[in-house]
Amino acid sequence: MYKIYINETPLFLMSSKDSNSISLEGKNHIRARYTRRKKSLFSYIDMLEKNNSFDAIVLYDDDVKRLYQDFKSIYKTIKASGGVVNNEKGEILMIFRKGFWDLPKGKIEEDEKKKVAAVREVQEETGLQQVELLNRIGKTYHTYRDRKNRRVLKLTYWYRMQTSESQLIPQTEEDIEEAVFVDLPSFFKTPRNIYGNIIDVLKMAKLDF
Repeated sequence: MYKIYINETPLFLMSSKDSNSISLEGKNHIRARYTRRKKSLFSYIDMLEKNNSFDAIVLYDDDVKRLYQDFKSIYKTIKASGGVVNNEKGEILMIFRKGFWDLPKGKIEEDEKKKVAAVREVQEETGLQQVELLNRIGKTYHTYRDRKNRRVLKLTYWYRMQTSESQLIPQTEEDIEEAVFVDLPSFFKTPRNIYGNIIDVLKMAKLDF
């Protein structure tokens, strides 16, 4: 299964046999078999890009890998890595950028290993120096339009990390306004602008919030 956020709405690409097993939030869903024509994929993508009235869309096919490859061929793919970092108090490192709370992450450089990129991006975006990588959490997918209006699919690999440092310096040249350690349950008592795939990462990391 692939869960891809388009305009903050999840698009699920699934095998036919599993298409009814997933539990979806909200009531406004579409479940449809893939016609194996890319024109139909463009229709769903365009619909999600232009509005956010749907809670989720599920497309399924007997060959989910083919479905994903057809979807992927519509996009320029960028691979990134990021981290869920806790301090000695068990607080989690969050950043605030362009109106949304996020986790530190960034593009993997050519010939760079995913885990190396994850640590580097955390260091660059938050000013931390001593970061210990623990284990891989999983990966997320989301799409956006670049400055040339091209469709981009961003695949991000996520890792658990820890640090004993407390001083944070947000990377302002990357539009990061804040970098802070937060107690997640307290943090989420107040409504926050936060991306759906970031919520998914916190859940994959098995954090309480």
